Amino acid sequence: MMKSRFLLFSLYLFLPSIVFASEAAGEETALEAPNAITLLYHYFPHQPIVEFLHHWENIFFSALVASLIGAIGCIAAKRSSLVPRGVQNLFEFAVEGLDNFICGILGETGRQFTPFIGTLFIYIFLMNVAGIIPGLKSPTSSFGITFPLGLAVFFYVQYTGIRKLGFFRYLNHLSGEPQNIVGLLLIPLMLFLHVVGELVKPLSLSLRLFGNIWGEDVLVAVFIGMGSKFFAPIHFPFLFLALLTSFVQATVFCLLTTIYISLMLPHGEEHHEKDSIKTRPG
Repeated sequence: MMKSRFLLFSLYLFLPSIVFASEAAGEETALEAPNAITLLYHYFPHQPIVEFLHHWENIFFSALVASLIGAIGCIAAKRSSLVPRGVQNLFEFAVEGLDNFICGILGETGRQFTPFIGTLFIYIFLMNVAGIIPGLKSPTSSFGITFPLGLAVFFYVQYTGIRKLGFFRYLNHLSGEPQNIVGLLLIPLMLFLHVVGELVKPLSLSLRLFGNIWGEDVLVAVFIGMGSKFFAPIHFPFLFLALLTSFVQATVFCLLTTIYISLMLPHGEEHHEKDSIKTRPG
């Protein structure tokens, strides 16, 4: 058992360097470590199915992560028991941690947003981590994946605002909630600034996530390329940095999403929730 684990760990360390060396021989160094699809495209470039996978590789890996989450969720649900064990215990730990995180910002009303924000966190984190697994790729290193995630947050936040405030109070919120004649005169300016601010949010979310994960993957690929000349896994210490970056970026994305939702909630509802928490026994 120990020998087999040692062999698997050695393969995990040295395989990227060996593959990188074989693929990059006689070519310029790639900006990202090779994955299963790029290897197929390298050796079978004119096969229709390979060209299709290569063109849509980010979609493929993001769908693969989503399928993995769904499969593990189904397994955890089917094997659920009063005393959680294994996969169920892991899922319950993750859900409880995310729920505490979100309710710590939004109060008890935040529990209704845990499914959306929690799913975002798990999905983004696993897509980030996929890049440090040989043969896989971080789909979030592509702006074409992170921007739709930002758009999903944008539409969800606007939907939450309209549902919680009502359409006219939602427009009043975007207008700066004018209270006097000066506020009424400033409605065009405030409306413009709020609309621009809302439109910038998904762009900033997606660019931040994309830039950090892409930079992380490039860093790991550079050290894999350097190590491939000597068949040495000098990239190994940077895998821990990549793991930390993956967690931090998923957390930041979901933290900002939670804050954007809180800015859309009625102030009276926020105060009511905070007061109920303060007055709760114990």
